[in-house]
Amino acid sequence: MREKREMANRFHPAVAYLRTSSASNVGADKDSDQRQRAAIEAFAKSAGFTLVGEYYDKAVSGPDRIDQRPGFGEMLRRLAANGAKTIIVESPDRFARDLAVQLAGHDMLKGLGIAIIPASAPDFFTEDTPTAVLVRQVLGAIAQFEKASAVAKLAAARKRKREREGRCEGRKPLSETRPEVVALARKLRRRRPKGGQLSLRAIARELAMRGFVNERGKPYAAKSVGSMLR
Repeated sequence: MREKREMANRFHPAVAYLRTSSASNVGADKDSDQRQRAAIEAFAKSAGFTLVGEYYDKAVSGPDRIDQRPGFGEMLRRLAANGAKTIIVESPDRFARDLAVQLAGHDMLKGLGIAIIPASAPDFFTEDTPTAVLVRQVLGAIAQFEKASAVAKLAAARKRKREREGRCEGRKPLSETRPEVVALARKLRRRRPKGGQLSLRAIARELAMRGFVNERGKPYAAKSVGSMLR
């Protein structure tokens, strides 16, 4: 199995990702990055990957979401340009210390077509252990709850605005955007030619003759004129 994977990966490009939690472990006299780099390079060589870049998040906590890390963000932007679709880290906790963050981050990368491989446990993110399955289910339930809560909050906010202002979403009425057109339409409506009031289409034609047309440069529809008169 290992030989097949090595042959499949032969000469495939990959990037290295390093992370150090504490600023006290960052510096020329520290070995955190050196240890991580050595483990990644050794694994890449044995598995047939060619490292084409390295990205390092210094003093970034393990529980921090990966999309909030500057180094990780830069790496994702560069991956599209250098052709690499594999990220190699020293170990799962260098990617993220929190299991929920690990799995959420892995699922995000998977959706982008990017694989992440810990040198110390190459199959960590490909094995569906009972714990991993449970965490993914919990994360999915939380995401669904958060989405439902957001929808409910927005609906309540729109309802309050409608009750307060009489309207909410959608286009602004012509009475706000073109009050002069509405005023003229109402004035024309009050005319009483033989046979009664001007029809909505007649008002639209009169508006067009005076240079008042819709955003497409055409006479207003009868429905739009009706809305002006309400």
